[in-house]
Amino acid sequence: MDATDPRASLDPATAEIRRAVRAALATVDGTVLVGLSGGADSLALAAAVAFEAPKAGVAARAVVIDHGLQEGSDQVAARAVATAQQLGLEARAVRVEVAPPTGNGGPEASARDARRSALLAAARDAGAEAVLLAHTLDDQAETVLIGLARGSGAASLGAMSPDRVEEGIRIIRPLLEVRRTQTRAACAAQGLPVWEDPHNLDRRFLRVRVRQDVMPVLEAELGPGVAEALARTSDQLREDAAAFAEMIDETIEDIVEHAEAGIAVSVAALAANPPALRHRIIRHVVASEFGVSLTRAQTLEVARLVTDWRGQGPIDLPACRAQREGARLVFAGRMPE
Repeated sequence: MDATDPRASLDPATAEIRRAVRAALATVDGTVLVGLSGGADSLALAAAVAFEAPKAGVAARAVVIDHGLQEGSDQVAARAVATAQQLGLEARAVRVEVAPPTGNGGPEASARDARRSALLAAARDAGAEAVLLAHTLDDQAETVLIGLARGSGAASLGAMSPDRVEEGIRIIRPLLEVRRTQTRAACAAQGLPVWEDPHNLDRRFLRVRVRQDVMPVLEAELGPGVAEALARTSDQLREDAAAFAEMIDETIEDIVEHAEAGIAVSVAALAANPPALRHRIIRHVVASEFGVSLTRAQTLEVARLVTDWRGQGPIDLPACRAQREGARLVFAGRMPE
């Protein structure tokens, strides 16, 4: 490369992030919205989008979600908006109300749900085709580890998809092959003012403990490359999950029929399938018909009505009941107590 070429001195991390963003924008026809927090990951993404979008003929904007969970969060949001505007992106801040935590998700899940809803609403308001999020390979690896610790299934261990559709809006994560060290290096090379989120050091949060304690131990004891290996695992599991979903779509219409107050599945057809597919069909039927997710233990108990039925009675499940009726496995809604 000629020394007079401006690319000759381009920081390698900046170049890698721009390459990833360029590939993502090549799949987009309309407006994109960048989710910006002011941290290194999202700033590096916003800078790359501001550089690449005009060349790709893509309109790009940024939105900053202010959760209001920390003192001065409005000032942090305002600084992030100003930085995005300096980069050449139209930007605005949106204040959201975070609901009190419920279930096992804790405050992280509540904030994530509020952020997701606000991003999708902002995308619709902007007429955007896609929202770009700055999750990195490190985020992906941490998500897989958390799923493993919780005993999650393959679909959950597939972690974050690089490109999926939610409520008609594409959610694109261009940086899932980029390390967190690279986003920081890119921000430093471009002189971008990085906001350090205090929550990223708060050990009340599981993800912080995984980041600070678990990942360093794994790298020290197993050697480098653990994060990349976990990310590769998530890619493979997403492929497997997609294949199983296609098999279920091809199979389910032939083995399912409506039943009184519910739905019925052919026992013979379920028994003819391997356990992995049989269990997925059971979970799919319950989730589709009754809007609830079965645990592994519940799924196995229902499967025994197919493979090990000795006259046992119905099984109470969340929102429904499973019962063997001759050659059919019937799922019926439970009456409110």
